[in-house]
Amino acid sequence: MRILIINGPNLNLLGTREPEIYGTISMADYLKKLETEFSYHEISYYQSNIEGEIINRLQEDNFDALVINPGAYTHYSYAIADCLKNIQKPKVEVHISNIYKREEFRQKSVTAANTDAVLSGFGMDGYRLAILSLK
Repeated sequence: MRILIINGPNLNLLGTREPEIYGTISMADYLKKLETEFSYHEISYYQSNIEGEIINRLQEDNFDALVINPGAYTHYSYAIADCLKNIQKPKVEVHISNIYKREEFRQKSVTAANTDAVLSGFGMDGYRLAILSLK
């Protein structure tokens, strides 16, 4: 299976950004773990701080399943939500922190309704759990 992992804005700073919330491991290091554990899958990764670039990548349609952490776009990007609605493949939304224990504005996801599942609060392990759930 070709699995695409997409991270939204500021998630390029994983490992250094608010380590008390997001941990100290970088996405590059965590991807190595995922690629080792799931060597029978082809895992590709994309990160952008720009909404339109995320949509363009999703519309390339060269993957079988999607794991997406839209970052702050989770809470207000109807454009990404619309794009996800048109993807007829397994897709899981991931949040490193438990968004329901954070600021009120972070407790609503406009993108989640257009995914098959949401994982929130499992730290970086949420990406691994998402891959395990894909069929």
